[in-house]
Amino acid sequence: MSALFSLYPLARRVLFSLDAEHAHELTLKSLHCAHQTPLLVGTVTPKAQPGNPKPRLFRLPEANSLINRFGFNNHGLDTFIENVRKSQFRSQGGILGLNIGKNASTPIEQADQDYLTCLRAVYPHADYVTVNISSPNTQNLRALQAQDELARLLGALQTLRTELADEHKRYVPIVVKIAPDLDQSQIDAIADTVPSQGLDGIIATNTTLSRNAVQGLRHGQEQGGLSGPPVHELSLNVIRRLREQLGPDFPIIGVGGIESGRQAQEKIQAGAQA
Repeated sequence: MSALFSLYPLARRVLFSLDAEHAHELTLKSLHCAHQTPLLVGTVTPKAQPGNPKPRLFRLPEANSLINRFGFNNHGLDTFIENVRKSQFRSQGGILGLNIGKNASTPIEQADQDYLTCLRAVYPHADYVTVNISSPNTQNLRALQAQDELARLLGALQTLRTELADEHKRYVPIVVKIAPDLDQSQIDAIADTVPSQGLDGIIATNTTLSRNAVQGLRHGQEQGGLSGPPVHELSLNVIRRLREQLGPDFPIIGVGGIESGRQAQEKIQAGAQA
């Protein structure tokens, strides 16, 4: 591992000489080859889709951050499942979470059908399933975080999960990934809805639409989700409020903007369990 860190300055110069998305793909492919992990598998949608037009990934090195607007670019559910089946990750003891989303072309009113289709397909292959309703790069997707819409979606997923658990003789936890750009009343509504619909945890948080930390920087006003250190404090605020509302035991997974062990510890101190 120390050798990898010593090589990073050279690798960074090479990667930064490339287009940001090309460098991103090259890094993931290199990690995949080195470790034979399913790192090329992201959020899946029922149908293949190209995602948003390029360029759609932007570096903000002054803030150690990125802005992306990929838009769930993927090869569709069939290819996704084929890739997961080929992976040796689970057989070697890895815990595999599979992320599900909706197609950009699916009306938001019919989003639940996309999530149900994906859940049915990924269920036999997952150790847990993440319901991604917080990407800022699919139009109207974050509207699914509103209380009524969320209750309807999660209720449908819970009903199907009950059927699938009986069919496959195994219980697969389902967690919901939420945004950092939520006010207190929205966080409270999510804290009320997720457990009441029988789901197993919350991932806090996805990327942010806020640009307060990158004002004046090149690419700082590009559309998309900002990741990196600016997300850390936002996610801490969400985690703290969730923990207050959920009590001590409901699982919260803290993500976003972690660059050090200290920041990981801050997530835990805020109320995250992982």
